[in-house]
This record gives sequence, structure tokens and C-alpha cells, in this order.
Amino acid sequence: MKKLLAILLTVSMLLTVTAILGGTAFAETAAEAEEEEENYETGDASLDDPLNQDGIGEKELLVVSFGTSFNDSRRLTIGAIETALKEAWPEWSVRRGFTSQIIIDHVKNRDGEIIDNVAEALNRAVDNGVKTLVVQPTHLMSGFEYSDLRDELAEYADAFDQVVLSAPLLSSEEDFAAVAEAIVAATAEFDDGETAICFMGHGTEADSNGVYAKMKAVLSDAGHEHYYVGTVEAEPSVEDVLEAVQAGSYKKVVLRPLMIVAGDHANNDMAGDEEDSWKSVFEAAGYEVTCVVEGLGQLESVRELIVAHAADAIAQVG
Repeated sequence: MKKLLAILLTVSMLLTVTAILGGTAFAETAAEAEEEEENYETGDASLDDPLNQDGIGEKELLVVSFGTSFNDSRRLTIGAIETALKEAWPEWSVRRGFTSQIIIDHVKNRDGEIIDNVAEALNRAVDNGVKTLVVQPTHLMSGFEYSDLRDELAEYADAFDQVVLSAPLLSSEEDFAAVAEAIVAATAEFDDGETAICFMGHGTEADSNGVYAKMKAVLSDAGHEHYYVGTVEAEPSVEDVLEAVQAGSYKKVVLRPLMIVAGDHANNDMAGDEEDSWKSVFEAAGYEVTCVVEGLGQLESVRELIVAHAADAIAQVG
């Protein structure tokens, strides 16, 4: 019995030490991540409107985004989309909801700006007596986040007279063609035959990850042979994109995010100085690299496409 108690005590002590060390490592990782972001000038949060006001009225257009803690990018992308929607339908109250609680908490703690998560935004709509709710996501595709949003809305189906979930950015053949045209126009100055123009998406384990390969195919089929598309967290990877670029005779590379916002991924994974960033990978391969840290939401034609999606959704409610 004494031996058993001794063994149990030893195991308990080891687990405690492991937990402490693990917790310390986690805290250090979180602190390092925050410090890494703070190396960038993220902008003035006071210039951004979180759109969390009451007094909504009976018709609400809720814009749902993953979110970003990069203040300027949030204002120039998500904020610009919200403004475009307000201008298109002034009789609708436009409000904001983010799906990332980590971003919401970080922005609140750092800048004092309060942004609703989706549940808070929906409860605000209920409390304000909204009868007709149209939800417009800024998601690139119909992936896990879009499915989660649809499921969350289903729980509020009886809270409104009508609820319509609009389509994400890349939902039809016409959408792919429009976005391809938009990103080509935005980078036309670099397309000189000696420059590979590479777009970096997020990537997902969902089947919808195929949108990146499809976008590359749409670009190629339209004759834009110097354009490449990859992802941070899925396929095609940066190694895949590099291999494709090396098959050509390029001297320079332009990097730009294929994301609505230009936040942490764009600033760090794409344009950062770490050795595994896209910028560093291509520079190590001998290319002259230019990074354009601008989200898709900054392109007027992309905003117009999202407005068109919202128009289709609003048409469903009459």
C-alpha cells in the first residue's frame, strides 16, 4: 500500500509540474503572439464604427465577418463593405457581428472597442424588435465558418418573421470570374512577363478549399498565366506555389492576400520577416519580392459583388 501511495504521489507531482509548465508555455505563446502584432502600426480604433447601436428598426442587415484586430484593415475592408451596404439600402439598419471571440476580446482589451459576436448581435436584434433579418457574410467561401453561421441562425428562426442568409463571396461561376477580374485589375501594373503575381489565401480542411485551385484555373483560362494562388494552412502550400513559379523564368514576385482583410496572416505569414513567411521563402529562392498588404475588401469591385449578393438575399424577403 505504501508503495502504491508513493507511486500515486509521484505521478500527481509530475502531472502538476507538467500542467504548470504547459500553462506557462501557453501564456508565453499568447504573449509572444500579442507582442508580434504590436510590432505593427495597426491604426486608430476610434476611426472604426463597431455598428453595435440599438434603435435598429424592423429591418436589419447583419454583416458577419471573422474579424481582425488590425484596426486600419478592419476599417478599410469590413468597414468599407458595411458602408457600401448602408449606401445601397438606407432603409435597412446595418449592424456588425464577428465570429472570432479571440479578436473581439483582444480589440476590447487593447483599444476599448466593443464588437458584438454573432449571438450578441442576434440578441440585440431580438431586443430591438427586428422582424426581417438578412445576414450577409464576408466569408470567402462556404466552409466550416459559414456552416456554423447557418446553424446558429437556425436557432433564431422563430425569433424573426423572416431570416435570410446571403451567399459568401465565391458562390457561383460568375463570382469567380468577377473576383479574378478584380484581382487582375488591382495588380495589372506588375504583370510585365518577368513577375509572378502570387495570391495567398487562408486555406481550410473543408471541401471548399477547392476554391483556391479553381481560382487559379479561372485565371489561367482567362489568359493570366503569370498568376498563382496558394494558402497558409492547406493546399496549394507556399512550397507548391514556389515550385510552380520556379518552372517559369521570373525575376520578381508580387505577394498579395486572397482574403477580405489584411490582418495577421497578411502581415506575418505573407509579408513578415520570419524565415517561413512567403516573403522570406521567395527571397531565399532568389526573387525580388514586393508585398501588397491589402485585403480584397479594399477593392470596389469586390464590395460591389458583396452588395449584389445582399441584393439577391433582400429580394427573397420582398
